Amino acid sequence: MQKKIFIGPHLRRLRLDNAQTQAEMASALGISTSYVNLLENNERSVSVSVLLRLFEVYGVDWREISEGKGSTLLSDLRAVIQDPLFEADRPDQAQLRAAQVHSPDLATAFLRLHRAYQAATDQLLSLPGAVPGERGPVVAASPESAVHNYFRSNRNYFNQLETAAEAFWSGRKIDTDEIYSLLKRRLHGGLGISVQVVPATELPYTLRRYDEDRREILLSEALDHPNRVFQLAHVAGLLEQRPLFDDMLARSGIGDPRGQARCRIELANYFAAAVLMPYKQFLGEAKRSKYDIDHLATRFGVSFEQASHRVTTLQREGAQGVPFFFLRIDKAGNVTKRFNSTGFHLAEHGGACPRLDVHTSFRTPGRIVTQFVEMPDASQYFVFSRTVDRPTFARHNQDVRLAVAVGCPVEHVSEIGYAEGYAPKDARMTPIGINCRICPRGNCDQRAHQAAILSQPVDEHRRGATRYES
Repeated sequence: MQKKIFIGPHLRRLRLDNAQTQAEMASALGISTSYVNLLENNERSVSVSVLLRLFEVYGVDWREISEGKGSTLLSDLRAVIQDPLFEADRPDQAQLRAAQVHSPDLATAFLRLHRAYQAATDQLLSLPGAVPGERGPVVAASPESAVHNYFRSNRNYFNQLETAAEAFWSGRKIDTDEIYSLLKRRLHGGLGISVQVVPATELPYTLRRYDEDRREILLSEALDHPNRVFQLAHVAGLLEQRPLFDDMLARSGIGDPRGQARCRIELANYFAAAVLMPYKQFLGEAKRSKYDIDHLATRFGVSFEQASHRVTTLQREGAQGVPFFFLRIDKAGNVTKRFNSTGFHLAEHGGACPRLDVHTSFRTPGRIVTQFVEMPDASQYFVFSRTVDRPTFARHNQDVRLAVAVGCPVEHVSEIGYAEGYAPKDARMTPIGINCRICPRGNCDQRAHQAAILSQPVDEHRRGATRYES
């Protein structure tokens, strides 16, 4: 059954950008004015012939307007309206879907406004007090947040990068034990760049440095083999795919130079992962192994964290894997990396929910910890977590350990090996939230902050489970 495509708001914007009436656009496309009107109001789906005609007349690639951001837009709206700010008059699912279909630009503006509001709230709450002469907080998304939002709006999948990665080896099948030497030869033969592994003392607190003048890549011996390979693929991407990255950044909507620099690095990381874990082979092995991350890491010669991150990108139309989110935290609970192709809303500021068992995985290093969780909007997810080790530079920096959590909607648990033996309907769901400062759950014995918007009156005659609930 062919998927129906609705392009109403995009078509209207295209017409207005070209200063045309509906009749003028209809004449240019060779269709009736009434059909243009129906298309703009999403009362009719668009045909392939009209999409092709749009390309001929306006030079618009039909994929740019038909492959919309509807799924992530709707899930983001659902997550945002769980903010206690909307408790009194919360839109229902039908209203959100109507906004997604008929007013996507307005919905996107609403999300951008809410992000600015969250950033302002977080900054204001972090201020110890007004200090005369100090400059006030600037309401702007951090570079990391800007990059996350860009990746999220693309469902954490970039077909341009996948295509470039597939062409990297010119169709050859490469054994994982050969990749390191092949990358070194490619860098040297194609770009005139040599690679050298040096003692950690020569690169203090640095894992990799590219000296452009000397055409030399220095890798710290603190890197294990999978990470040395990844760093070389990353640099190859930065240098060989610069025009592609430039084009993607120009279309990203990220204007801040720091955000653009951060985004370029993440695009190179994506490209490197796609080179080392080719889409078709990786997806096939992921499905056969039921998303056994250790198995995938071994089969493709990568780290557990790299394989965990890669499973979140398997969202190619017609060849999709299970939608996952990826979250990495440090021992203090700070979120240090996040990627998402699900409706799960990851914490943007501060730490993750303390009820997530990713925090308890530090007690059992290297072991998988599983958990079923439920968000305030009643959406449910299966999550598995494990610790990962970071490079160590010196003996006094031992136990440099982080933890990663990978999760998917519960409807996909039958495809996940880590969930074997569990039935979602019988599983104990742990109620969690996005972040304490905006979590509406009451009587939570793990609450670390008072909810920013709704504050219960203080009752001096009662002491609740935490100091924030009387």
